[in-house]
Amino acid sequence: MEPGRGTGLSMSAGDFVAGEYRPLLLDEFDPEDARRLSQLRADRSVDFSDLRGLLRSEFEALVAAPKLSEGPEFDRWVYYPWRRAVIAVPGPELMRAVRLDRNRNTITRAEQRTLAGLTVGVVGQSVGHAVAYTLALEGICGGLRLADFDTIELTNLNRVPGTLFDIGANKAVVTARRIAELDPYLPVEVFDVGVTEDNVDEFLTGLSIVVEECDSLDIKLVVREAARRHRLPLLMQSNDRGLLDVERFDLEPERLPFHGLLGSTRAADLRDLSTRDKAPYVIRILDGRNLSGTLAASMVEIGESLNSWPQLGADVFLGGASVSTAVRRIGLGLKLPSGRTRVDIERSLDEIAEPAGAEDPVWPDEPGEQADPVSGVAAVLACAQRAPSGGNAQPWTLAVEPGVITISLAPERSPLVDIGCRGGALSLGAALHNARAAASSLGLLGDSELHSDGPGHLRAVLRLGADSDPLLASDHQALLSRHTNRRLGTGAPIPDAVLETLGVVAGNAGAALRWVSDRTTVDLLAQLLGESDRARYLTPRLHEEMFAELRWPGDDLQTGMDLRTLDLAPDELAKLEIARRSDVMELVRTWQGGIALGDSIRDRVRTASALAVVTFPAPAPDDASELAAYARAGVAMQRVWVEAERHGLAVQPVSPIFLYARRPGELHTVSPEFADTLTSIQDRFLDVLGVPEQETVAVVLRLGYAAKVTVRSRRLPVPDADTRG
Repeated sequence: MEPGRGTGLSMSAGDFVAGEYRPLLLDEFDPEDARRLSQLRADRSVDFSDLRGLLRSEFEALVAAPKLSEGPEFDRWVYYPWRRAVIAVPGPELMRAVRLDRNRNTITRAEQRTLAGLTVGVVGQSVGHAVAYTLALEGICGGLRLADFDTIELTNLNRVPGTLFDIGANKAVVTARRIAELDPYLPVEVFDVGVTEDNVDEFLTGLSIVVEECDSLDIKLVVREAARRHRLPLLMQSNDRGLLDVERFDLEPERLPFHGLLGSTRAADLRDLSTRDKAPYVIRILDGRNLSGTLAASMVEIGESLNSWPQLGADVFLGGASVSTAVRRIGLGLKLPSGRTRVDIERSLDEIAEPAGAEDPVWPDEPGEQADPVSGVAAVLACAQRAPSGGNAQPWTLAVEPGVITISLAPERSPLVDIGCRGGALSLGAALHNARAAASSLGLLGDSELHSDGPGHLRAVLRLGADSDPLLASDHQALLSRHTNRRLGTGAPIPDAVLETLGVVAGNAGAALRWVSDRTTVDLLAQLLGESDRARYLTPRLHEEMFAELRWPGDDLQTGMDLRTLDLAPDELAKLEIARRSDVMELVRTWQGGIALGDSIRDRVRTASALAVVTFPAPAPDDASELAAYARAGVAMQRVWVEAERHGLAVQPVSPIFLYARRPGELHTVSPEFADTLTSIQDRFLDVLGVPEQETVAVVLRLGYAAKVTVRSRRLPVPDADTRG
């Protein structure tokens, strides 16, 4: 039976009796319903309106709209007898999707579906009205059962959101009507005689949660005793200072009602008590020591200058919010033990304070960097230390012995994305090239060699001599001034002759340079790199490492990424405050979202003039000399980099997660959840750039024209070499 059917409605609009609370759902293609619609249209006192087109337009405008399993055949005409109005609406699935879309992602669609399986009973319709309506408003139940024997009076309208037209109507009926006008498909039952000892089991049968908000002390206990029998969680909100009670009879069926505050008192003990005799019980339930002063003083005046205790609409609506939140927690299986808490707005307002305010990082005045030594071994070491590395980790150590400089790989400084220390080896090769260029410029060049002693072990040895190489020497000063430029580019094209020159430089260093410069292809690669960055943000270990690299005011700037070198715009800096939070990234990952996390790299690549990769002959996966091959590629990278800067190009190395993955399973170690996605991105990336299988990518370079940088990354100090040959 459809919601709304079986309500005893007659065939004539004029015969609908007062007090009905469920709308009638009519299918215009059903013969019986079509006849009823004809009768309603014939009654000029009944208004007709059709919202289907408007609501379908809203659905089509949703971002990431869900797929619907229902079509127009689920549309219904909804007759509200108390309104004398008929409205045509789409089916329940579309209605729910549109109406609850703004719940995302505070309540996800999956959570919304889970919560739709709840049936909640609400006893008492003052605070209970706010509770029931909020539950319907948020769509966090699939059915409601409402109970109250009382009718609306004018004195109720300071807190119950009814109107003068509701006076004399049953309170539960008024709640049900208001909910029906919000969601005609939500099943609502009404117990207009309230809950009694005789019908309490009937009321609780089939419920998931019961909310008790009635005034009668004996019925409060009746409901709790029955909730224990039915093993149902029970919630109650008492308006004073936002007191919320949670009694998990579903988890603790032997738990005493009211947290044991009334001892062994039974419902029968509270029946027919005078107001004066009820007072001790009420004070024990509400914790008289923590009552607000106004309620405590008002209790003295009840029956004298007051008819009953005071209640404010704001407190009632707060009750709707706090109870609904508790229902969500229980429905989703989140932590919510038995006990009580207060959501005290007055106390919060007493504690109001000026906000701290967001401020841009303030960098203290710092002494200028010490000038690099210009002669001797110290100058060679200083130039070696200027080599680039991922996250400015400087994954090498420098050692000096008479006539020999040794650069050793330091695996402990390599991040997780540096699979197999291949990026570290690339940087070590760059450091060796820097050292050789400086030695050549100073007439100290001797032989050099690479030694790889197995996975994670690589060292470069430079023997100092008295030779010089003009080509190497010409790189010395350029290597000292070489830097990463992350600023947005102009997108101006790079002359083909310049790109070809860079290719020749790479080739002379035993590598190759492949590039793309047409806008469509650059945009495609930007998209792929953005997807890789999204995975970096959403993989917990990578996210932690990424932000551990950043250096803020007051941090040691000798390693890591000085925040200023990122050249972030104010909006990017603000977003960084959000993106650095691991709890936020965990939620985004759970929601399978985060496309915007790749915006920064996408924007930068899209403003590039070209995207290039330095490649080298791919060593066999089990080749012990693999790291040495990456080190030799580091030499090519440095030569291409300084040549690009000579032509006025801004250079930024880009390190997607997949850059150093060469063997099956390596990406699973780095990012288990995104490994398959990253493998697919890597394949597409290499295909777009035309990298053949026999080549390996050493580095990805963003090339273009951009404003000059103002801050360069610093380096660790080099060994003392003042007295060395």
